[in-house]
Amino acid sequence: MRTNTGLWWLLTVFSAVVAALYIGWNLIAHWPAEAAANPGADNWTIFTNSIEWVGSVALVFLAFMAALIAFYIGKVHKAQGGELPEDTLTADIDDGDPELGEFSPWSWWPIVLAASAGVAILGLAVGVWMFPIGVAIFLVAIVGWGYEYYRGYFAR
Repeated sequence: MRTNTGLWWLLTVFSAVVAALYIGWNLIAHWPAEAAANPGADNWTIFTNSIEWVGSVALVFLAFMAALIAFYIGKVHKAQGGELPEDTLTADIDDGDPELGEFSPWSWWPIVLAASAGVAILGLAVGVWMFPIGVAIFLVAIVGWGYEYYRGYFAR
């Protein structure tokens, strides 16, 4: 968790620097044109017209969100008081959580499930008539994935 906290704080700093550079670049690029277009305007009006607001706000909020996650992970780490195996240099691979789940590397159902999501989203974007087809493929894929161990070569 210590490493995760450090990475999120690094992302916070990076996002804040990029946001500052982005806002500064917009001001440098657009201030003379706005000042020439509005000769009687005050500096605040020129400032608000010089900034590209969507990208600026998105980058500032990216920094805030990364700081929020870093703060939360840091507080959880302090509250738990323990170290994860990933944080100790002498840890072995076996020290981590051994059970990650049961996965079928031969299964084609996740690909069919992803294709059904693609057809459904494409149906929303292109033609509504494709959306029910995507939902039908989804239902077949989710049932097939859920019951793949009950039929065929890998049945139990």
